[in-house]
Amino acid sequence: MGKFLHIGWPGYGKMAEELATKVLSKGHFDLVIGVARGGVPLAMVVSDRIGCRMDIINVKSYTGIGKRKAPKVISTITSSIRGKRVLLVDDLVDHGDTARFVTGYLKSLRPMSLTTAVLFTKPHSTFTPDLFIKSTGKWIVFPWEEGEFEREV
Repeated sequence: MGKFLHIGWPGYGKMAEELATKVLSKGHFDLVIGVARGGVPLAMVVSDRIGCRMDIINVKSYTGIGKRKAPKVISTITSSIRGKRVLLVDDLVDHGDTARFVTGYLKSLRPMSLTTAVLFTKPHSTFTPDLFIKSTGKWIVFPWEEGEFEREV
């Protein structure tokens, strides 16, 4: 079966729409925050579908395929989230370190609520997102990572 799961643009689009539908079932949000890099395209789709503004937080934790370091905020959101209903969107939750770090950071900014949504979660993750589409133990290669994947492998 292989240890990699390649997601093409058509499959990605279908999953993004499915996640947006799940988000809509959870009610109204004031702001969608995408975690750069992989959460940004997804946050764009979700924010468009639910009719909500979007912002970006840039957090770095991977240095290559399977190589991680402690999460670090590279650049943060420009919107105030105090008292707002916030949806945090990323492409996946792997070990959970980044998700835990970012949710802790955002909670310190005092939103009314913070909901997490991703396409994929890993079975070994220590963080469970509120909404997700699939769980897999494979390394996921998203459409915007094909070149990077080819250079790394």
